[in-house]
Amino acid sequence: MSDDVLSVGTTGGGVTPKTAYHHGDLRAQLIAAVRDLVETHGPDGFSVAEAARRAGVSSAAPYKHFKDRDEILRCVAAEAMDRLYAAMAAASDPYPAGSHEAVAAIGQAYVDFAKAQPGVFRLVFGLTDGHENAPELQQKGDRCFGVVVAHVATRRNAPEDDPDVLSYAYILWSFVHGHSFLAIDMKHHDVGTEIDDWAFLMRVSRAILAS
Repeated sequence: MSDDVLSVGTTGGGVTPKTAYHHGDLRAQLIAAVRDLVETHGPDGFSVAEAARRAGVSSAAPYKHFKDRDEILRCVAAEAMDRLYAAMAAASDPYPAGSHEAVAAIGQAYVDFAKAQPGVFRLVFGLTDGHENAPELQQKGDRCFGVVVAHVATRRNAPEDDPDVLSYAYILWSFVHGHSFLAIDMKHHDVGTEIDDWAFLMRVSRAILAS
């Protein structure tokens, strides 16, 4: 089935429709195009038509895969949360479970993600409208938080649903989340000294999980 793929002609420079669809996974390519546009223009400034153009399809093609603009943004956020989870989960692998270094490494992955893709990071944590209709976003957020919870539980030799474990994990998340936003907003320079991410994260890890 064709998704109205467009191509630039080699002779006249015009855009002409292809008769066959050779574009691969258009849904994934549209998500990638919107992700790039969100980084450049923000979640309120991107155009679905521009995303379609970048993906090489007609402006109507995205609506064969997404209900509307909001659904596209939710899918971009969901894909980003999957990547954030993978980065957080992998970051602690070189260190013993529950160690200060493992917890700091998880935080470093979080901060690095925010710095590398500040527009998408803001989208993920600013996209509140419609979340009641997208429980998968809440589930993905819980999964990211679960990475922190698992290490705190190991550190404290307690079950993951222990109230103290959840409280300590939330405190750690809050420190790292706040630092990430301060960093991408360039507000961390206001403290009058250069903040080294790893030194900061290790200090937080040791202070919160002092045992």
